[in-house]
Amino acid sequence: MNSIVSAIGWHMVGAASAASFYAPIGKVKKWSWETTWAVAGIFSWVLLPIVVSFCLLPDFRAFYAALDSSVVLKAFLFGCMWGVGNVNYGLTMRYLGMSLGIGIAIGTTLVVGTLLPPFLHGQFLFLFTSNNGLVTLAGILVALVGVGVVTYAGHQKEQQLGLTAAEFDLKKGLMLALMCGFFSSGMSFAIDASKPMEQAALQLGVDPLYAALPSYVIIMGGGALVNFAYCIGRLVMKSELSFRADCSQPMAVNLRNGLLAATGGTMWYLQFFFYAWGAANIPQNLSYVNWMLHMSGYVLFGGLVGLALGEWAHVKRRPIVILWIGMLIIILAANLVGLGMAI
Repeated sequence: MNSIVSAIGWHMVGAASAASFYAPIGKVKKWSWETTWAVAGIFSWVLLPIVVSFCLLPDFRAFYAALDSSVVLKAFLFGCMWGVGNVNYGLTMRYLGMSLGIGIAIGTTLVVGTLLPPFLHGQFLFLFTSNNGLVTLAGILVALVGVGVVTYAGHQKEQQLGLTAAEFDLKKGLMLALMCGFFSSGMSFAIDASKPMEQAALQLGVDPLYAALPSYVIIMGGGALVNFAYCIGRLVMKSELSFRADCSQPMAVNLRNGLLAATGGTMWYLQFFFYAWGAANIPQNLSYVNWMLHMSGYVLFGGLVGLALGEWAHVKRRPIVILWIGMLIIILAANLVGLGMAI
């Protein structure tokens, strides 16, 4: 039971970091979003995965040289898949608005990233033929309901505050949100595909809590390639954007912006650092619940962070009550998953 509590607890710590990472990035001034995102990404997708793995592995270069190239390629390509979903979030919100766009994308990511890996491993029937499978499946469905309720509350908030999508288009927005959600689940597929890397780290004596972290060098490298290509392409192609103009700001501005972007990037990385800790406490035959716990926790803490930052300050009571109901449903879902693991 203690390991189950630890698993859910660490997943919630990671989810809280994921829900909060944009707070410092949102305070960056006089830099384009592309420059800010790229600087944050240097820390989250490149420096931290490499530095952490370098500290964990007895021989950094030999570890990666000895890996099966097909495993590395799969993890890298799934990382690229996540990167495509990541850069499409902006378009999703452009056509549906913040709450609807993110809600539909996250709902899709939660379902696809949770259920497809066990299906591909031939474990899908386990969900329907065992008591713990049925209970954890119920937890997944309840989590999806909770995400929907929180999304509805956010949509109500946007309507009250007069916030609308820049170019609202339901048909185009839904298509993009579903595509965004599917591609974003690439991170779940990448983590699943990189299990042999985790086993290799364990054989070298790396603590089970940290054994998944070396795989992030490959996974996040794939995501970094797509994200950096997008940001650099935007900065080069768009005349109103310029990395040189961003960097020509006074030294104090650049230093402040760099520290804020680095803080946001570090918090982004920490979500998966603690994801690994949570996953290390969950039995292998139930590993599919890791993604569900992370994504539902992300929505839960996203709501709490929004309340803490005053985003709901001028909203009437009804949407806030709906938000709390949705967050309580997500908490119930986490408890159902815990119960399913304990059976």
